[in-house]
Amino acid sequence: MEPEQPGAPGVPTTYNLLFVCTGNTCRSPMAAVLARRALAERGWSHVAVASAGLGATYGAPAAENAVRVVAERGLDLSGHSSQPLTPELVEWADLILAMSPGHLRGVAELGGGAKSAMLTDFMEGEHLGEPVVDPFGADQQVYRVTLEQIEQAIEGVLRRLEPILAP
Repeated sequence: MEPEQPGAPGVPTTYNLLFVCTGNTCRSPMAAVLARRALAERGWSHVAVASAGLGATYGAPAAENAVRVVAERGLDLSGHSSQPLTPELVEWADLILAMSPGHLRGVAELGGGAKSAMLTDFMEGEHLGEPVVDPFGADQQVYRVTLEQIEQAIEGVLRRLEPILAP
Protein backbone atom coordinates (compact mmCIF):
# COMPACT_ATOMS: atom_id res chain seq x y z
CA MET A 1 0.00 0.00 0.00
CA GLU A 2 1.34 3.45 -0.88
CA PRO A 3 1.97 5.89 1.97
CA GLU A 4 -0.47 8.79 2.06
CA GLN A 5 0.98 11.97 0.58
CA PRO A 6 -0.16 15.55 0.75
CA GLY A 7 -1.50 17.24 -2.32
CA ALA A 8 -2.09 15.56 -5.64
CA PRO A 9 -1.01 11.95 -6.22
CA GLY A 10 2.47 11.65 -7.63
CA VAL A 11 3.63 15.02 -6.28
CA PRO A 12 7.32 14.57 -5.51
CA THR A 13 8.44 15.03 -1.94
CA THR A 14 11.84 15.67 -0.50
CA TYR A 15 11.21 14.40 3.02
CA ASN A 16 9.00 11.58 4.31
CA LEU A 17 7.75 11.33 7.90
CA LEU A 18 6.33 8.06 9.21
CA PHE A 19 4.49 7.76 12.53
CA VAL A 20 4.37 4.30 14.12
CA CYS A 21 2.26 2.84 16.91
CA THR A 22 0.72 -0.58 17.54
CA GLY A 23 -2.59 -0.89 15.70
CA ASN A 24 -2.51 2.26 13.53
CA THR A 25 -5.97 3.23 14.76
CA CYS A 26 -5.22 5.79 17.52
CA ARG A 27 -1.86 7.43 18.13
CA SER A 28 -0.13 7.28 14.76
CA PRO A 29 -3.19 8.38 12.74
CA MET A 30 -3.74 11.27 15.19
CA ALA A 31 -0.06 12.20 14.82
CA ALA A 32 -0.28 12.05 11.03
CA VAL A 33 -3.35 14.29 10.80
CA LEU A 34 -1.85 16.80 13.25
CA ALA A 35 1.46 16.78 11.36
CA ARG A 36 -0.28 17.35 8.03
CA ARG A 37 -2.02 20.42 9.45
CA ALA A 38 1.20 21.77 10.98
CA LEU A 39 3.08 21.21 7.72
CA ALA A 40 0.35 22.93 5.70
CA GLU A 41 0.43 25.89 8.09
CA ARG A 42 4.18 26.17 7.47
CA GLY A 43 3.79 25.77 3.71
CA TRP A 44 5.97 22.66 3.68
CA SER A 45 4.22 20.88 0.81
CA HIS A 46 7.39 18.93 0.00
CA VAL A 47 7.02 16.81 3.16
CA ALA A 48 4.90 13.65 3.02
CA VAL A 49 3.33 11.96 6.04
CA ALA A 50 2.20 8.39 6.60
CA SER A 51 1.33 6.24 9.59
CA ALA A 52 1.53 2.52 10.28
CA GLY A 53 1.32 0.02 13.11
CA LEU A 54 3.54 -2.84 14.19
CA GLY A 55 0.49 -4.98 14.93
CA ALA A 56 -1.85 -3.41 12.39
CA THR A 57 -3.85 -5.05 9.65
CA TYR A 58 -4.86 -3.39 6.40
CA GLY A 59 -8.08 -1.43 6.35
CA ALA A 60 -9.19 -0.85 9.96
CA PRO A 61 -10.78 2.54 10.60
CA ALA A 62 -9.47 4.97 13.21
CA ALA A 63 -10.86 4.43 16.69
CA GLU A 64 -14.15 6.26 17.25
CA ASN A 65 -12.72 8.38 20.05
CA ALA A 66 -9.72 9.32 17.91
CA VAL A 67 -12.08 10.48 15.17
CA ARG A 68 -14.09 12.48 17.72
CA VAL A 69 -11.19 14.26 19.43
CA VAL A 70 -9.46 15.27 16.20
CA ALA A 71 -12.83 16.52 14.91
CA GLU A 72 -12.88 18.86 17.93
CA ARG A 73 -9.77 20.43 16.35
CA GLY A 74 -11.40 20.65 12.92
CA LEU A 75 -9.53 17.61 11.57
CA ASP A 76 -10.91 14.51 9.88
CA LEU A 77 -9.85 10.91 10.46
CA SER A 78 -13.05 9.36 9.13
CA GLY A 79 -11.31 8.11 5.99
CA HIS A 80 -8.32 6.59 7.79
CA SER A 81 -7.42 3.03 6.84
CA SER A 82 -4.80 1.24 8.92
CA GLN A 83 -1.71 -0.38 7.49
CA PRO A 84 1.03 -2.53 8.97
CA LEU A 85 4.60 -1.34 9.16
CA THR A 86 6.45 -2.95 6.26
CA PRO A 87 10.06 -2.92 5.08
CA GLU A 88 8.87 -0.80 2.13
CA LEU A 89 7.45 1.87 4.44
CA VAL A 90 10.63 1.82 6.53
CA GLU A 91 12.67 2.33 3.36
CA TRP A 92 10.33 5.12 2.16
CA ALA A 93 10.65 7.11 5.38
CA ASP A 94 13.37 9.64 6.08
CA LEU A 95 12.36 9.87 9.74
CA ILE A 96 10.30 7.31 11.66
CA LEU A 97 8.68 8.59 14.84
CA ALA A 98 7.59 5.92 17.31
CA MET A 99 5.20 6.23 20.22
CA SER A 100 7.07 3.94 22.66
CA PRO A 101 10.40 2.16 23.15
CA GLY A 102 8.74 -1.09 22.05
CA HIS A 103 7.78 0.51 18.76
CA LEU A 104 11.38 1.68 18.31
CA ARG A 105 12.57 -1.91 18.73
CA GLY A 106 10.04 -3.09 16.12
CA VAL A 107 11.20 -0.42 13.68
CA ALA A 108 14.82 -1.43 14.28
CA GLU A 109 13.98 -5.08 13.55
CA LEU A 110 12.76 -3.93 10.11
CA GLY A 111 16.00 -2.06 9.46
CA GLY A 112 14.90 1.45 10.42
CA GLY A 113 16.78 1.90 13.67
CA ALA A 114 19.20 4.51 12.34
CA LYS A 115 16.40 6.80 11.19
CA SER A 116 13.94 6.38 14.03
CA ALA A 117 13.30 8.18 17.30
CA MET A 118 10.61 8.49 19.91
CA LEU A 119 8.14 11.17 18.88
CA THR A 120 8.75 12.86 22.23
CA ASP A 121 12.56 12.94 21.80
CA PHE A 122 12.19 16.37 20.20
CA MET A 123 10.20 17.94 23.02
CA GLU A 124 11.61 20.35 25.55
CA GLY A 125 11.10 20.06 29.27
CA GLU A 126 10.02 17.32 31.61
CA HIS A 127 8.18 15.17 29.01
CA LEU A 128 11.23 14.67 26.79
CA GLY A 129 11.48 11.05 25.68
CA GLU A 130 8.35 9.82 27.45
CA PRO A 131 6.15 7.23 25.71
CA VAL A 132 2.99 8.67 24.19
CA VAL A 133 -0.02 7.68 26.31
CA ASP A 134 -1.88 4.79 24.66
CA PRO A 135 -5.58 5.72 24.72
CA PHE A 136 -6.83 2.47 23.16
CA GLY A 137 -10.11 1.48 24.80
CA ALA A 138 -10.21 4.59 27.01
CA ASP A 139 -12.68 7.46 27.12
CA GLN A 140 -12.48 10.67 25.13
CA GLN A 141 -10.66 12.52 27.91
CA VAL A 142 -7.70 10.12 27.68
CA TYR A 143 -7.71 10.57 23.88
CA ARG A 144 -7.60 14.35 24.42
CA VAL A 145 -4.58 13.99 26.72
CA THR A 146 -2.86 11.85 24.08
CA LEU A 147 -3.74 14.30 21.32
CA GLU A 148 -2.28 17.19 23.32
CA GLN A 149 0.92 15.23 24.00
CA ILE A 150 1.26 14.35 20.31
CA GLU A 151 0.60 17.94 19.23
CA GLN A 152 3.32 19.29 21.53
CA ALA A 153 5.75 16.61 20.35
CA ILE A 154 5.08 17.37 16.68
CA GLU A 155 5.80 21.05 17.28
CA GLY A 156 9.15 19.99 18.74
CA VAL A 157 9.89 17.76 15.76
CA LEU A 158 9.08 20.48 13.24
CA ARG A 159 11.13 23.08 15.15
CA ARG A 160 14.09 20.70 15.00
CA LEU A 161 13.58 19.96 11.28
CA GLU A 162 12.99 23.59 10.28
CA PRO A 163 16.64 24.39 9.44
CA ILE A 164 16.71 21.60 6.84
CA LEU A 165 13.08 21.58 5.66
CA ALA A 166 11.83 25.16 5.62
CA PRO A 167 11.28 26.18 1.98
